[in-house]
Amino acid sequence: MKNKHAQEQQQASVQRAPAAPPDVPGPGKGGLRLADFSGEDPSAEARQVANWAVYTGDFKKHAFVIVDKADARVYVFGPDGKLKDSAPALLGAAHGDDTYPGVGDKPLNQVKEYEKTTPAGRFVAEPGRNSGGEDVVWVDYNAAVSMHRIRPLVASERRLERLASRTIEDNRISFGCINLPVSFYEDTLSPMVHKYGAIIYVLPEVKTAQQVFGAYDVTGQQQGLQQVALHK
Repeated sequence: MKNKHAQEQQQASVQRAPAAPPDVPGPGKGGLRLADFSGEDPSAEARQVANWAVYTGDFKKHAFVIVDKADARVYVFGPDGKLKDSAPALLGAAHGDDTYPGVGDKPLNQVKEYEKTTPAGRFVAEPGRNSGGEDVVWVDYNAAVSMHRIRPLVASERRLERLASRTIEDNRISFGCINLPVSFYEDTLSPMVHKYGAIIYVLPEVKTAQQVFGAYDVTGQQQGLQQVALHK
């Protein structure tokens, strides 16, 4: 999962200044700055958090990533709020939004089934390497949760088949890490993280986006303000 060299990678990536971002997206519906999903149809919660992040500028000058656990899908956006690409993902076998204390320091064979969660939250992406020397993007280093290429090492787990299936129920198989298609990781996620840095929003499946991020429906808020103005 993690090793002594990964901490050095983390420190180096924090010190590296991100590349200058493109212009932020222009006003969308009703004059709002919203995320541009480029014609894709995400879940309502993924759209809400992405819109909120763009509207508030929460990701600063970085790229940002939406991990929709309920839909088993990952979206990567540039600093301009435009979608670069999306892909299916494999996630923690156990449902839940929290990390169990100490799980990141356990050997894999000692991690219990209910501890295999992909934690929800706002994380700063950190390029690094795992214990096998493979490059990964750390989501939560202390919990040993990263985003990485899919590894079909155990034939009985059928990870490639699970990732390719149309259903989302069989995408819960990992110890908590986010497994991605090789081409998506290498061509989209990793280059964006290295070029701009990234904020990762792992959507909750038990709590709400309001509880985890403070996110709200910016389009609904704008409509409410317009109604108030009309009745003044």
